[in-house]
Amino acid sequence: KVEVLPHAEIIFRNFPDDKPKIVNYAAKWDQESPEFTGTPCTFDFPESDRRLLKKLNEISMECWKIFSLSGYARVDFRVDESEIPWVLEVNANPCLSPDAGFFAACLRADMDAMTMADRIVADALDRYKGEIWAK
Repeated sequence: KVEVLPHAEIIFRNFPDDKPKIVNYAAKWDQESPEFTGTPCTFDFPESDRRLLKKLNEISMECWKIFSLSGYARVDFRVDESEIPWVLEVNANPCLSPDAGFFAACLRADMDAMTMADRIVADALDRYKGEIWAK
């Protein structure tokens, strides 16, 4: 069963004016950089974002189908001033490290590392069994 995990938002706070608002290498990995400290992540959304979050769920599921994804994936969005979501990237193999966004979403969904790994492996085994039986 496909499950959309909780959505996260990266907030560009006190971000350097001369830098584009993108999550670059420094924002991801250089903990001393202003890009890193200026891009906190939150899973907390106001009630007024409920419709937007529903739309993000729908688009995420459409991406899953359109790109024939399996196992696990991450869809990155940018939402414009009119609250129109734009898909930036569909990552069919997102990082699973404890400091990565996918893992943070799993934790937010009350899924620990072992449960996350078990689900990914179980899904892969189910697909593999299906391929064997299809032959």
